Amino acid sequence: MKKIPILDVGGVLISTSIITEYFCCDLSACGGACCIEGDAGAPVTLDEVGEIEASLDAAWPMMSAQAQAVVDRQGVAYTDQEGELVTSIVNGKDCVFTYYDRVDSSSTNCCLCALEKVCREGRTRFMKPISCALYPIREKRFGGGLVGLNLHYWVVCDAAYKKGRELNLPVYRFLREPLVRRFGEEWYRELEQVAEEFQKTYGEA
Repeated sequence: MKKIPILDVGGVLISTSIITEYFCCDLSACGGACCIEGDAGAPVTLDEVGEIEASLDAAWPMMSAQAQAVVDRQGVAYTDQEGELVTSIVNGKDCVFTYYDRVDSSSTNCCLCALEKVCREGRTRFMKPISCALYPIREKRFGGGLVGLNLHYWVVCDAAYKKGRELNLPVYRFLREPLVRRFGEEWYRELEQVAEEFQKTYGEA
């Protein structure tokens, strides 16, 4: 049996599951549950907090009254129990920037992101926190500036893993845009090369 190596792409450690697993968001199945489930907000950087604050006026009318009250009281982000800076939440779970709408004429209401909507409408320049855009990939920071990328498994995304397999769409290809946003086009091309070589050598081991 071949030993599976740790993949290093431009100084970023990559979990092999990002290459071998398949994923494609299926909002009609999950309803955007990742924005309203859990016990903390989405991880954000200080720079992202500034970008969110600059987008707040545009997103404000789409936010619930409860969410507006939370932001008025504690701002757009807070430090959670693990000492991580995260987006503010309502009732211990819902991100303050969630709103509900249909993704198509046949679907029920889904939980969507107000920050992303106003950005796509050209009213702001900030799409959403990179931690949200990269999901189900989660970024881990180690000492000395070392970064690792792992795949997070969550039952609310079962339909997305199923849809990804049906479409033969690996995680890293589904998340091409946010990976390029985070690490750059050249880095992503290197990831593609590493993924191709890995598949030739190990298949879906």
